[in-house]
Amino acid sequence: MTARWFGFRVCLVVLIWAVTASLAQRHRDPFTPAEINEIRDASWEPQQRLTLYLKFARARLVALQQMRGDPKTKKRPQQTHDALDDFLLIYDELNDNIDTYVDRKNDIRKPLKLVIDADTEFQAKLRALKDAADVPPEEAQKYEFVLTNALETIDTSAEDHRKLLAEQEEAGKHGKKYSKASGSKSE
Repeated sequence: MTARWFGFRVCLVVLIWAVTASLAQRHRDPFTPAEINEIRDASWEPQQRLTLYLKFARARLVALQQMRGDPKTKKRPQQTHDALDDFLLIYDELNDNIDTYVDRKNDIRKPLKLVIDADTEFQAKLRALKDAADVPPEEAQKYEFVLTNALETIDTSAEDHRKLLAEQEEAGKHGKKYSKASGSKSE
């Protein structure tokens, strides 16, 4: 019976270790408690909510630029990686919300124009980071994957956002109206 009990305890320890390791690999929440409250207060109004996500994504890139420009920064490669990861998580949330509004048949032409402008801004800032000549290769290597992923995501999303705006503008020309309150389309 003691050998069986010992085996059970070993399995339990391994299981706890595996769960702990998998939880440690999860992304942390990129939003501050104040930002979460702002998002919650915006409810599901597309103009307000998408504008908030843009504001938060932009803030992450500004903080990244400030951190990278500060000569006192320690662990710059890791902080750059984490800031890029936070930016990407927020940008993914923005895209998830856009998808939800499209599924609900909301008219998001106005906030989508802001998103498209921000896409261009974000692409420029991330490309500047990628092309920075003053970054040692061993430092850039530590965040290269997440930076490449962010650039690819924005490039693809920017194209999708432009197509979506064109579709919504075309639908608007043909008399299709979108209801903000109910989320349904009428003719």
